[in-house]
Amino acid sequence: MLFDNIDLTVLPEYIAATGRKGYSDHAKIRAFVVMKCECFSCVTDLLDYLQNNLLIAHYCGFNIMKPLPSYWTLERFIKKHKNELLKLVMQTQVKKLFDLGVLDTSFIALDSTPISANTSQNNPKSFKKDKFKPENQPASDKDCKLGVHTASNQHDEKNYEFYWGYKNHILVDCITGLPIYEMTTTADVADSSVTLDILEKTNDFLSLKECTFIGDKAYDVKKIYNTVKDFYEGECCIPINKRNTKNPEKLPSGHLLCEAGLAMSKDGKTSDRGRTRQKFCCPFKNSKTACCPCNHKNWNNGKKNRGCTKYVTIPDDYRLAIDRESLSFKKIYALRTEAERYNARFKQTGQERAWVHSFNAVQNLNTIAHIALLAVAIAATVTQSDYSVRCLKSVKRIA
Repeated sequence: MLFDNIDLTVLPEYIAATGRKGYSDHAKIRAFVVMKCECFSCVTDLLDYLQNNLLIAHYCGFNIMKPLPSYWTLERFIKKHKNELLKLVMQTQVKKLFDLGVLDTSFIALDSTPISANTSQNNPKSFKKDKFKPENQPASDKDCKLGVHTASNQHDEKNYEFYWGYKNHILVDCITGLPIYEMTTTADVADSSVTLDILEKTNDFLSLKECTFIGDKAYDVKKIYNTVKDFYEGECCIPINKRNTKNPEKLPSGHLLCEAGLAMSKDGKTSDRGRTRQKFCCPFKNSKTACCPCNHKNWNNGKKNRGCTKYVTIPDDYRLAIDRESLSFKKIYALRTEAERYNARFKQTGQERAWVHSFNAVQNLNTIAHIALLAVAIAATVTQSDYSVRCLKSVKRIA
């Protein structure tokens, strides 16, 4: 049932070349789908499974009367195969689920999950000196980069760890918890830098008009807000990333308090870097007899504009106009947990740590893992079973 719901017609089955015909590429892809469904972390476990379950190897498309492909055959295939072709297979599945009325783009969430490279420098028991310095590139994987994984979304918690590896950015439907689009990058790429590219490529085959984009504070970038609102005519549900900003004390009238506890005076507005700020100045700025009660360092500077100054950004753009304390914002943002749940299912397929040693191989395995999970959802929908489209173990019970 899984293989029947994976359309591989967009891929050439055999590479046109001289010499032996070799094994079918379609059969190899189905074999890797089996690997992800059985949650094997390396290809040696897959080969052992196929050797002991020849019927599954037959369903994959291999001739069980002849030797099955070797480790090096599958390793070379996953390393050199074009990822764009595998993405076409995934897009076909997403569009089929959309036509069946399962997928929807009303509420979408974007999140990334770290993938550790196959190198000893990621081993916590490694005693190698300075193993997380950017100049100490792992010899086993020349494509991986140094990244940081934050274990908490709270701005006041400094819980993070470094790793060598990659990232998989996944756009998820928050209603069904199924993936819509995925992209693999190195670990040093910021999440917000690839957001617009992901949305654009998704919109090419599935409309994102009037969508609600949900993301954590890593996506709190003004360009993302404006693009979603102006181009996709949608809304954003993203918490503010404070970025070391301070909350100055204010009076009910909105005036700031200086360090001496006195109300500061408004001193016009200033615009820079696409923002408008209200300027506040010392209440004794123009006084000739008064003296600063706290003896501020800028009071006796010998300049005409004496005393302290502070600025407050005026919420004149869409990013600052969102009411993040409202009940509707909190309920919509709670849907982002579907992205976290899907990341957990994705890691369960064996993608948390890579066994290959190149960027192309890692992104091919990531795409095949998504294809396998989408095939599970299609199989559960087509069979009209009572099992969840998101649960791999429950769909296996259909057989």
